[in-house]
Amino acid sequence: MIRYGTNPIAWANDDDRSIGAEIPTAQILHEAGEVIGFDGIENGHRWPEEPQALRALLGSYGLAFISGWYSTELLTRSVEAEIEAVQGHLAKLKANGCAVCIVCETSNAVHSDPSHPVNDRPRLSADGMRDFGAKIEAFAAYLAGEGITLVYHHHMGTVVESPEEIDAFMAATGPATHLLFDAGHCAFGGGVPAEVLARHVGRVRHFHAKNIRRAVCDRVRAEDLSFIEGVLAGAFTVPGDPEGAIDFVPLLRLLAQAGYDGWLVIEAEQDPKVRSPLVYQSMGLKALKAAAREAGLDAA
Repeated sequence: MIRYGTNPIAWANDDDRSIGAEIPTAQILHEAGEVIGFDGIENGHRWPEEPQALRALLGSYGLAFISGWYSTELLTRSVEAEIEAVQGHLAKLKANGCAVCIVCETSNAVHSDPSHPVNDRPRLSADGMRDFGAKIEAFAAYLAGEGITLVYHHHMGTVVESPEEIDAFMAATGPATHLLFDAGHCAFGGGVPAEVLARHVGRVRHFHAKNIRRAVCDRVRAEDLSFIEGVLAGAFTVPGDPEGAIDFVPLLRLLAQAGYDGWLVIEAEQDPKVRSPLVYQSMGLKALKAAAREAGLDAA
C-alpha cells in the first residue's frame, strides 16, 4: 500500500534549529495531519523520545510515525558500538510499527555546519568505501534480525553524495542494506534521478520526494555556500512547484514497475518565513498524489 508522509523539517529544521523555532509544535502537527491530510510524519527534534508518548501525540493528530533519521558513526566506531548506540532509536521504531530505519553516516559530515562549504565534504577512497560498506551491511543484518530494514540516505555533505558514490556504496553492501532514494539530493549531488533510480530501484525501500531549484543549487556550488545557506536560499522545494526541476512521474513509474510498496515522503526543507509550510506541503501532496496515479503506482 502506498502511503503519503511528510517531515517536520519543512516547519522546524533539525540541522539548524533556529529555522522555524517560532512555529509551535501543535501547529506543525495540526497542519500536517488535520489540515493537509498526510498519513504520517517522520522524526523531528520536537517529538517525544519515549515511544508510547510519541505514538499518542502523533496519533492524536491522525498521523502515524513513519521512521526517522539515525546518524551512524561507523567510520570512527565498531559495529558492536553502533548496535549499542542504536538501542533507544530502535525501541522507538519497534513500538511505532516502523518498517525501516533511515541511516546516514555523519561522523565526518559537513551538512549541519553553516560555515562549511558543502563542496568541501569528506570523500572515501575505493578501499574506504568497501570497508565502510562492509560495516553498514553488518549493522543492517543486525537490524534485519530485529525486524527493521536499514535504508541508507545518500545526502549532500556526506561520504555518499554523488551518483558514483551511490553506485559504489550499493556495490559495497549486500542484501541486508537497502536504499532511501532522495530525488533532490540525487539531483543536487550531480545525478540524473531517473538514471540513478533505475540502477538501484530493486533495493529501494523508502522514497523522499524532494525537489530542487536548479539555479539555487548551481549558485551553492559556484559560490562555495554551506548546505544550510543553500537551504535558506531555496535550494529545495516540493513536487508540483513550478520552480522545481524534477519530474516525479518517471521516478514513480520506476517504483511501480519494481512493485514498490511503502511510503512516499515529502522531505523538503525551506525557510518557513519565506515559503509557508502549509502552502508548499499542500501543493506537494496534491502533486505527488497526482503523479503517483499517473505513474500507475497508486490506483486509489
